[in-house]
Amino acid sequence: MQLARQFGVPEVEIVRAMPVGQIVELDASRWEDLIRSFESLGNVHVIATNGAVTLECFGQFGNFSHFAGFFNVQTKTIDMHIRGDQLAHAFAVEKPGHLDGVNTLSFQFFDARGASAFKVFLTFGGKAPPAERVAQFEAVRERFRPIVAG
Repeated sequence: MQLARQFGVPEVEIVRAMPVGQIVELDASRWEDLIRSFESLGNVHVIATNGAVTLECFGQFGNFSHFAGFFNVQTKTIDMHIRGDQLAHAFAVEKPGHLDGVNTLSFQFFDARGASAFKVFLTFGGKAPPAERVAQFEAVRERFRPIVAG
């Protein structure tokens, strides 16, 4: 977010400019299945931000429903109401954390303008991700890679 502001570009362009191997653009048309897959990850760190506020929570995805144009995630720890029709881009991101340089694993969603919608972190710095967490991240990343015609 800070780099996007510094360079005056949408945040999605900063993510796309990251080194090969750190990002994989996912099939955003499968956003609901991707979000539902987070239930199997256990507790995650979710960050949602806009021009005025950043909100962070730690919890588990689940208890999904649809109501009035929203896709809902409503557990004891996460209460999100997602306008899926606004999600245009999704990425699996593996990069050093900005606070301590320890590798983070996340799934990041952006709207059509390239603004961040929300980010789901499996790891959030502090210590290297355990092998089990890396395997979970890689499994979801591979499942939602776009199918390339060739």
